[in-house]
Amino acid sequence: MKKGILYVLCLSCVTTFAQKESDQRPMAPKGIQVPSIRTDDKLVKKEIFQQFLDTANVKGAILLYDFTNETYYSNNFGWAVRGHLPASTYKIPNSIIGLETKEVTDQQTVFAWNGKKRMFKSWEADLTLQQAFQRSCVPCYQEVARKIGVKRMNEYLEKLQYGNITVTASNLENFWLTGEAKITQFEQIDFLKRLQQETLPISKRTTAIVKEIMILKETKNYVLRGKTGLSINGDHNNGWFVGYVESNDQLIFFATNVEPTQKDFDRKKFQDNRKRITYSALENLFGIRF
Repeated sequence: MKKGILYVLCLSCVTTFAQKESDQRPMAPKGIQVPSIRTDDKLVKKEIFQQFLDTANVKGAILLYDFTNETYYSNNFGWAVRGHLPASTYKIPNSIIGLETKEVTDQQTVFAWNGKKRMFKSWEADLTLQQAFQRSCVPCYQEVARKIGVKRMNEYLEKLQYGNITVTASNLENFWLTGEAKITQFEQIDFLKRLQQETLPISKRTTAIVKEIMILKETKNYVLRGKTGLSINGDHNNGWFVGYVESNDQLIFFATNVEPTQKDFDRKKFQDNRKRITYSALENLFGIRF
């Protein structure tokens, strides 16, 4: 249960949207609670975000949070309160837990390749933590999870207040990719806000290292940090792109979650579109160009 200024809105307290551009709380799907939202946060529906999704042949939601103005923007708040497997976005907390338990030393810690064939050529090498994060190397992070172990993983998930996840001996190596683990877009942003604001119960050293490995692009105008994720369950594909952008006068958090609308789709294009539609929303709303 999240504490402080955050609270959980139960289904009985949730209202539907009366206007397209509104400050109302989102309607949650049956059986799902709305995650923690500050009492003074505003929610504004943006129909143009839906156009970005339609053009990319995906369904789902883009969720942006303007930290300065305490405002969420989305095309579909109902989707944004649904839980999904975290997939490779879990590499953010997995890195944190690895560093905090000292199973990972720093961003230069090396994961040795055993020489066996892997799903992607980019994984077939000795990789540092930073490289493993940026290349989304599943075997590397499975190694981290094994070293952390079930007990400590569950303890830190509770400590970090990350999603709705229970780790067992049978799912330790893949709980973020398959099974019942869930996190919503609101929860992703809440977690990233606490990371960026350095209010997570972790060391400043760990915070600095994780912020460094998350950097996707750095210019004179902004720093972009983020992580993608993809879970595949049979013919069901779910894609994430989460992170935040810092500039001199703006701090914007984002969590995009989408699925293809077509049965036969180009997976490479689908993966690229997670980022593309997020960038389109950020440019449209805040003038940030990537």
